[in-house]
Amino acid sequence: MTNTTPDRNADSREGMVSLDSIPRKVVTVYIPLAIIVFVLLFPFYWMGVTTFKTHQELYSNRGLSALWIYEPTIQNVKHLLFETEYPRWLWNTMFVTVTATFLSIFCSVCAAYAIERLRYKGARTVGMLIFLAYLVPPSILFIPLSIMVFKLGLFDSSWALILTYPTFLIPFCTWLLMGYFRSIPYELEECALVDGATRLQILMKIVLPLSVPGLISAGIFAFTLSWNEFIYALTFISSAENKTMPVGVVTELITFDVYNWGGLMAGALLGSLPIAILYSFFVEHYVSSMTGAVKE
Repeated sequence: MTNTTPDRNADSREGMVSLDSIPRKVVTVYIPLAIIVFVLLFPFYWMGVTTFKTHQELYSNRGLSALWIYEPTIQNVKHLLFETEYPRWLWNTMFVTVTATFLSIFCSVCAAYAIERLRYKGARTVGMLIFLAYLVPPSILFIPLSIMVFKLGLFDSSWALILTYPTFLIPFCTWLLMGYFRSIPYELEECALVDGATRLQILMKIVLPLSVPGLISAGIFAFTLSWNEFIYALTFISSAENKTMPVGVVTELITFDVYNWGGLMAGALLGSLPIAILYSFFVEHYVSSMTGAVKE
């Protein structure tokens, strides 16, 4: 009877040697990272490819040939910018987003400073309740909010969105800034109070300058969420000229059951550029706010 144990041990040793010969970084870092990057960036690639295809090429390509452009054209972009209300939708979105973001950040700064720095009884409970308000789905809130919008005469106007977006922006921004304000040493405020500074002066000259990364992080969050918001914009805006970009692209570029895929992808691609530009400018501050704050 033949003993196969040494052969098996030799095979296992050869397998271990071959496994050790493969760089660990390739298996544990680069391959997973490449997969993640592909999954995240492929939708943008598909939007770009579809934007610059002709209608004939768009509906005739099958299989892997759909991943390439053989006859590039800018007709979809020209149609979107000059034959639709897309520039107006883009302006409406920018106005609503910037105004709602600044309003939300102002209210969040006041609320977070009062909760974290004034040290009154029940502050932690108030902060937790504010954050729990963020967990309420907008699909539930838009029903009572629509009644208020109608009664105030704000229906079909940008102010209907500007005044309702803070309902889901302020809770999260307040919770985020609370954690950042908590990391600022209390000794700085105590020294300022001894020198005769008021609470407003402390907030403006000490706390806010030290909290710039946290403010930028909250601002990016509020801007992104406002820019992509769909439910409130669909409910409170009816006229085509007052619609925001996410709603206008979906409702106005689809005629019955005919989907203008070139125009839809062009609108989505152009609409995603402001967010990408915003992140590229403030990514360092955003990362620093996520990794740490002021050290005592």
